[in-house]
Amino acid sequence: MKRFLIFLSVFLGLTATALRAEPTFIPAPPEIAAKSYILMDAKTGDIIVQHNADEKLPPASLTKLMTAYVTEYELARGDISLDDKVRISEKAWRMGGSRTFLREGSVVPLRTLIQGMIVQSGNDATVAIAEHVAGSESAFVDLMNQHAKLLGMKDSHFSDATGYPIPDHYSSAHDIAIVARAIINDYPQNYHFYKEKYFTYNGIRQPNRNRLLWRDPSVDGLKTGHTQAAGYCLAASALRNGTRLISVVMGTKTDEARANQSQKLLDYGFRYYQTRKLYSKGQVIANATVWGGAKNSVKVGFTDDVLVTLPRQDAKSIPAKLQLKPVIEAPIKVGEVLGKIIVGTDGNKILERNVVALEPVKQGGFFKRMFDKVKLFFMNLF
Repeated sequence: MKRFLIFLSVFLGLTATALRAEPTFIPAPPEIAAKSYILMDAKTGDIIVQHNADEKLPPASLTKLMTAYVTEYELARGDISLDDKVRISEKAWRMGGSRTFLREGSVVPLRTLIQGMIVQSGNDATVAIAEHVAGSESAFVDLMNQHAKLLGMKDSHFSDATGYPIPDHYSSAHDIAIVARAIINDYPQNYHFYKEKYFTYNGIRQPNRNRLLWRDPSVDGLKTGHTQAAGYCLAASALRNGTRLISVVMGTKTDEARANQSQKLLDYGFRYYQTRKLYSKGQVIANATVWGGAKNSVKVGFTDDVLVTLPRQDAKSIPAKLQLKPVIEAPIKVGEVLGKIIVGTDGNKILERNVVALEPVKQGGFFKRMFDKVKLFFMNLF
């Protein structure tokens, strides 16, 4: 029996008679003065612009995004709490570079250390967090590399928690965007830390080095980095009209340049692209025939919203093709994959996503099963 095909159109707020295909005009991306950069849709993970995005480079304090992700993972598990009291070790106190100015032997709430790490880029706060979570910085680094692998960060290896220059410590713009996206989507309850403009500890008030927090009201994160080897780096995120983008620039020449180049990337992305929801979680897109079941059909759809990044000027109707299994037999469980949907054309496939059963279907009685088997036999003859 041939595969069951259903041809659909994804309608975005218009009726079929109102649809009119219009040409899409998008200029080339802006020239970005950085060794490596990427622009990603935070909801879909689609890449809008990239250049040398998989090149292994020293990430400087962008490393702290990986440290923050691991910490937020442990917070979500309940293994640690923002109210935990952390005793500051000699190692943490002695850290050079950017500092929160912690005192050795003092006891500091974990929440304060996270603010020191994210807002002030404090190396001392970062080491204190690592030691609290895993017992030592080296043990915490093992967690960082394990999480990086699970997130699909293929061009990263971490040797410390801070980004302090050390051999065999590298990442890429693409990988930094991946962990930034995970922070935003997986732990939104903690994302407010990344937009704080100032943080004061020990009587010392320090500004967030992300200049875009002052220049662009849509920007609400994430993290800067700088060493001589890495140059000036910035992972930024902004939300405009329901679309959230992530930009990462690595290896710019000045503090001002990393802000300007990031702004150019974000403005380009928001000007010409947007996130669109094609289907909603639980939306029924077809009723598929079921053989040998207590019911003759099953509702088919998606377990999550189906989102895609598209040019703003694209036509409002997008062709979609639903491919169901040739034969769907009971019993069927909720969430069982019954086929896939392909959105786009043969020459321009936008996305491919599994479709699942939205309801269970039990096996039918003996005579119902036998009848359906006979019916299928004769159908396959023709």
